[in-house]
Amino acid sequence: MIPAQTSTPPPPCWRLSRTRALCPLPIQPRAHPSQDSLSFHQMTLIVCLECPPMGLETLKIDDFQLHASTMRRYGLGAHRGRLNIQAGLYEDDFYDGGWCAGRNDPLQWFEVDARRLTKFTGVITQGRSSLWSKQLMHPLLHFLLNLFTQPVVARYIRVNPRSWYNSGSICMRVEVLGCPMPDPNNYYRRRNEVTTTDNLDFKHHSYKEMRQLMKVVNEFCPNITRIYNIGKSYNGQKLYAVEISDNPGEHELGEPEFRYMAGSHGNEVLGRELLLLLMQFMCQEYLSGNPRIRHLVDETRIHLLPSVNPDGYDKAFEVGSELGGWSLGRWSQDGLDIHHNFPDLNTILWEAEARKWVPRKIFNHHVPIPEWYQSKNATVAVETRALIAWMEKIPFVLGGNLQGGELVVTFPYDRSRLVGVTRQVTPTPDDHVFRWLAFSYASTHRLMTDASRRVCHTEDFAKEDGTINGASWHTAPGSMNDFSYLHTNCFELSMYVGCDKFPHESELPEEWENNRESLLVFMEQVHRGIKGVVRDFQGRGIANAIISVEGISHDIRTAADGDYWRLLNPGEYRVTVRAEGYNPSSKVCEVGYEIGATHCNFVISRTNMSRIKEIMEKFGKQPINMPNRRLQMRPI
Repeated sequence: MIPAQTSTPPPPCWRLSRTRALCPLPIQPRAHPSQDSLSFHQMTLIVCLECPPMGLETLKIDDFQLHASTMRRYGLGAHRGRLNIQAGLYEDDFYDGGWCAGRNDPLQWFEVDARRLTKFTGVITQGRSSLWSKQLMHPLLHFLLNLFTQPVVARYIRVNPRSWYNSGSICMRVEVLGCPMPDPNNYYRRRNEVTTTDNLDFKHHSYKEMRQLMKVVNEFCPNITRIYNIGKSYNGQKLYAVEISDNPGEHELGEPEFRYMAGSHGNEVLGRELLLLLMQFMCQEYLSGNPRIRHLVDETRIHLLPSVNPDGYDKAFEVGSELGGWSLGRWSQDGLDIHHNFPDLNTILWEAEARKWVPRKIFNHHVPIPEWYQSKNATVAVETRALIAWMEKIPFVLGGNLQGGELVVTFPYDRSRLVGVTRQVTPTPDDHVFRWLAFSYASTHRLMTDASRRVCHTEDFAKEDGTINGASWHTAPGSMNDFSYLHTNCFELSMYVGCDKFPHESELPEEWENNRESLLVFMEQVHRGIKGVVRDFQGRGIANAIISVEGISHDIRTAADGDYWRLLNPGEYRVTVRAEGYNPSSKVCEVGYEIGATHCNFVISRTNMSRIKEIMEKFGKQPINMPNRRLQMRPI
């Protein structure tokens, strides 16, 4: 950890909220009439716990360690009795949201085999999952925290539910709190234990602590870091970002801009902590002379925005890592899903293509934002407006937004072309590039492409190399990824970095090890493809010139200084440059397999008409339209 960072909370206390501390905490169950499973009161407290969760939710506990007396069907077996596990869209026989007993009597039980002597200190039980919606803004009624008056040392722990709804059935999801007892001969645990050698601040940070950590990083690396904000949240909290570059604060000609952001869903907090760890790591490694990090910092302008939705995060943080459920804090303070709150430019482009308006009336890139969306009465989060202004201001080339609750990388398009179709593969013109970018992250993640790992909920993404087209998973109009691709030059992907949206603090070192290499490798992909500067014969850079690649019906544009970056896979490409008032120019550019974009510069000449206009304007006269002039001179 960076030495100036201090005041780490003592490990025995597990944050559930901020009211008071009790240990043990008795909570009595109470039936809730609207559910078909167990449901409980939840008190908001800071509870002193000796032991963290064992990992039913994070999948550290394998399926074969879970047993039950009976099950209603396979999809409701013991392997589905994990805290916060989600059912499939159709709740079929294989993927349902909890364990349900096959009989309703007091003899039913759910059992966890820890595979070694363990000090058990408590159990968290939760009702059976149902498809959540925005109306379920306070899902705490589904939880019961059961702390033991005295810890119990054993290998097995069995939960024997004694209350359920008269018209319902015995169904629940479980997390167990326990500490493995010392056992140097336990090969199974040593073989599966993941440790880190990085000395970083592994904890969940409040908003104030996040700001302080950013300041500490900036103080230790003032020459390569800069703190700035892109706007404010609904509650007035600033959306802070950290820039990492050898010349922070300025765009360097020919240097690509990269961004990571996290926390658009406030309860998906792992991405937020990963970005805070990443900025610490890069500062430390740069100071220690790590050549890989130095090259990345010197050749790239990197922006890290760890908390897009700080208001939502505050709600999740207040409750804690195991009691927030699946949706508390997901939305902005005014109830909007920030990640899917962008204008639907897909429909605008596809309708224009159907009417053959491209490129005559509308371009295949930089699709304009509709006027209704920009009005004050539009249902747009203030955080979304801040993000759009940020995206338009900086010429980003590549970006990733970190999500939670799954292990997969998704790429555009996120919306299917056919209306009413919930799942349909909908590729972009740059589909091959997007698939490579997604695979670059997934393949270097410790678990995403592991075919032997257990699926998080219902989908086995490892079969697809840990990647999927967004629309083929679930269609969503107005996504951040689609907007970034259609409105700016930036290729944006979503990384779902862990099954658990809000992992316990003790899990953060392992999650960092799972994602560290992927975070670095994906950043390095910003240097894949071609780059260059478009100039006129006087050497001046030409802004807003259109860069077209033959065979790919999606163009990009040059930045203010005339520089551009075009992500491409290895191969030969015919590239054409067009700019208003200039003659088009084409050349063949070759992209190799090594990291490092190929230089492909252009010098283009003015058209005769633009030169005439320039000369006439220089002397205060307007060009003469010759055909109209001849008509005027004809005798009547």
